Amino acid sequence: MTLHADPRVNRFVGAASHRQAVERLTAIERQWAERGHGLCTVELRSNGDFIGRSGLQYWEQFDEVELGWTLRAEHWEHGYATKAAEACLAWGFATLDDAYFTALMRPGSKASLRVAERLGFSPRREDLLHGNPVTVDAVDRPAAFRR
Repeated sequence: MTLHADPRVNRFVGAASHRQAVERLTAIERQWAERGHGLCTVELRSNGDFIGRSGLQYWEQFDEVELGWTLRAEHWEHGYATKAAEACLAWGFATLDDAYFTALMRPGSKASLRVAERLGFSPRREDLLHGNPVTVDAVDRPAAFRR
């Protein structure tokens, strides 16, 4: 998969073996079936080219739903991550009952931090994910989406 073949991308999300990638895709499909949300493909509107993924990921260890995004490096700094994450966030608040969503940031992930800030996220706590330190940013349900 071209997304994770690039060490610039894997710096913040980690590399995966073929077996791990298959397990991850299976888990994403299971989450869609069981929870009604998960990760989505991000494609260029102009030609349908795959450029990454974005969506909502439930983390059992935190009992929270994370808004995530990962794009191929050649598509960084074009606003695509912000647009994709913004659409997933709006869909999440319109569809799910969660009071807030998180964004998990590895140290040094300045570009992702800028995306999170544009979407209204702010730091909530420090934590560990798969043994790696992360800052857990969060955004509360906006008044327009209150039920």
